[in-house]
Amino acid sequence: MEENLLVKINKSSNYLKKVTNDFAPEIGIILGSGLGSLADDIDQVYSVDYSEIPYFPVSTVEGHDGRLIFGYISGKRVVAMKGRFHFYEGYSMKEVTFPVRVMKFLGIKVLIVSNASGGVNPDFRVSDIMLIRDHINFFPEHPLRGKNFEELGPRFPEMSEAYSQQLRDLFKQIANEEGISLQEGVYVGMQGPTFETPAEYGMVRVLGGDAVGMSTVPEVIVARHMGLPVLGLSVVTDLGGPDIKVTVSHEEVLEAASKAEPHLRKLVVKFIERIQL
Repeated sequence: MEENLLVKINKSSNYLKKVTNDFAPEIGIILGSGLGSLADDIDQVYSVDYSEIPYFPVSTVEGHDGRLIFGYISGKRVVAMKGRFHFYEGYSMKEVTFPVRVMKFLGIKVLIVSNASGGVNPDFRVSDIMLIRDHINFFPEHPLRGKNFEELGPRFPEMSEAYSQQLRDLFKQIANEEGISLQEGVYVGMQGPTFETPAEYGMVRVLGGDAVGMSTVPEVIVARHMGLPVLGLSVVTDLGGPDIKVTVSHEEVLEAASKAEPHLRKLVVKFIERIQL
């Protein structure tokens, strides 16, 4: 009989505790497309390949390395996912969100999530950094479907503040102090892997979205299910809409993300320095 989710989480987290000598991270970070070099700001203590961790999937997307990095940023203990998993790769939502469960069991108190997205807000420009205020879930599968384990969280999680207002306020304050321009808006999560059509970009805007992407929403739902406050950051790597017939490739997404990287890295490091846990 297949082992249940709780057993798998415990086995993975216990393995990681063993190989990291019980290194207990306070902050979890998911590094999205083109943002992997944020890992360079970590004073690294341990690095574990996903392939070595029991029940972990393995990332298959270019720009996603596939390692858990343990170490310090601004004196705080962190664990960073260098490479995330996507529903479009063929994984179940349980697999996509499994690492968030494991990081919680390792001890994290806050989750920072980053991604690349397509901007539909006419005020946005390529390489803008958008602070995620809220999200709309358009994935065809929900990560909490199926048996609920009360040890992980309630059957019906409350989602009125999916992205912590307190964390957003601190991040905006730091951006203002550093003179770094920051957008704020609603992220719409869709399955992918195709980039959206002009009409689909237009639909996202009509429905109240400011940016659209293929990740983040499942991980945030699971984080909130477990009571973790979340800071969500999105780099606008392309623009779309009914009147914007611009072609986009994955290489261009990575290039646009890399242009925003220095500013995003600076803000995240200062945010971690200032956050009260």
